[in-house]
Amino acid sequence: MTETIVVANQKGGVGKTTTSINLAAALQSYGKSTLLIDLDSQGNATSATSPNNIEGQPTVYDVLMGLKNIKECLLRSKHDKFVLLPSNSDLMAAEIEMLSMDNRESVLKEKINEIKDQFNYVLIDSPPSMNILTLNALTAAEQIIIPVQCEYYALEGMKGVLESIYKIKETINPKLEIKGVLRTMFDSRNSLSIEVSAQLKKYFGEKLFWSYIPRNVRLAEAPSFGMSAVSYDPECLGSKAYLALAKEVIKKTMESK
Repeated sequence: MTETIVVANQKGGVGKTTTSINLAAALQSYGKSTLLIDLDSQGNATSATSPNNIEGQPTVYDVLMGLKNIKECLLRSKHDKFVLLPSNSDLMAAEIEMLSMDNRESVLKEKINEIKDQFNYVLIDSPPSMNILTLNALTAAEQIIIPVQCEYYALEGMKGVLESIYKIKETINPKLEIKGVLRTMFDSRNSLSIEVSAQLKKYFGEKLFWSYIPRNVRLAEAPSFGMSAVSYDPECLGSKAYLALAKEVIKKTMESK
């Protein structure tokens, strides 16, 4: 059975794309066939895992607009081996063009349904804002992972995410559940990180992943080599953290069956 997970937070700079890439790579490394959908018009997940020039390659924009079959647009990541549905700046136009569609909030879900049986996991890297693309991601997913940077405004930024989840759960996608809240850029030497972590634990309880992602230079270096940190340096602290997260995700999936 396939599980579709969206990695989402309306606040930028929280490690959303880094988490999408490295979790996809980690799941794949554990033998779980994984599709990563880059649903951000910045295309960072695409450029970070596709070292070759993909100019002319059909993207998620072509899929959403019905110009291409989703199967025609999938790429295999050279180093990480997961499958990628790439993105580029064309996707900005989709935000406007999709507004006139009758089923605008469920276009992505319908496209994913055509191929999801080929994968154990479908991960969606969503935009850092609540727009029609994010709405599509939340409609298509059964689970959401919320990365949260351990900083002063972290909890404040969570309010909008949780409100969006509850609204979508009530109106469009009753199956949507929080898979877990992930602490990112965590520094155990920093009292603020520890304080924010304690607040998250108090508020989310078992929904807070045991795994946390430390500040790690390898996580920042890896994209320039067209691969995840899990492939770039599997022994670095960042990679070990994402491998641990993948084990947690797999365990939660098994427990929910």
